[in-house]
Amino acid sequence: MAGSVAELVSLLDPERLGEDTFVGPVRVPEGRMFQRVFGGQVLAQALMAAYRTVPPERIAHSLGAYFLREGHVGEPITYNVERSRDGGSFSSRRVVATQGARVIFTMVCSFHVLERGLDHADAPALGVADPDECPPLAEVLGARSRRARDAWRREWGALDVRFAGDTSALSAAGHSDAQMKVWVRTESELPNDPKIHQAVLAYASDLTLLAVSTVSHPVEFAGPGMQIASIDHSMWFHRPARADEWLLYDQVSPSASAGLGFSFGRMFSGDTLAASCAQEGLIRLLEPE
Repeated sequence: MAGSVAELVSLLDPERLGEDTFVGPVRVPEGRMFQRVFGGQVLAQALMAAYRTVPPERIAHSLGAYFLREGHVGEPITYNVERSRDGGSFSSRRVVATQGARVIFTMVCSFHVLERGLDHADAPALGVADPDECPPLAEVLGARSRRARDAWRREWGALDVRFAGDTSALSAAGHSDAQMKVWVRTESELPNDPKIHQAVLAYASDLTLLAVSTVSHPVEFAGPGMQIASIDHSMWFHRPARADEWLLYDQVSPSASAGLGFSFGRMFSGDTLAASCAQEGLIRLLEPE
């Protein structure tokens, strides 16, 4: 993952190889815990590649993706965009990401001309502490796992992530609810381009969502006794939001079964519901050696 905001912006700027073919910038991170490409990076690069083929007045409103194979760190990822449809106000695209001959990811996404319409939205939860009152998420994870705080912090580098609470204490008392809230923003200001802000939202949306499905269980997420991987990821962009200003990411997991965890989350910008996400992923428990 990107270590600075400048590096993140560069990471989300795929190079055009042909009319509908792009390659994502390669970065080899130092000291990473997970030796595969971060799924949020692939999601965000694919969205930016699709944007390069869409009329400029059309804004992404939804996407659905599958992570088919792990991406190898340090190897270029090629994004091939299929122009499925351009209608009067909607454009649809399909993106296939490959490394060499390996297809690692597919995504369909839809773009829409902004227009007037009915407007309502849920409000954020009450009683959530302000970001300045919340500890860094890396600090919390460092205390809860065998990995040091700095190792966790390096995983998201360019993002400032604060832990606003979860239901792990309730779960220990016998409750089954699995919820977690975090505050997230970039460490510094982003360019005034709504496409980049959407891409960073997609990037950040994959950060903690799968972990929520383990909150109500006495396990160490991503520890040596668990195999984890994102399988699919859907996202809906409801309203414009700046990714360099605090967003409350309110996440819940209604189900975990058969080695799979399912979670969904909502991103709030102030009192505004900016985006919603849903993800299913592998949370396989490993037999001790």
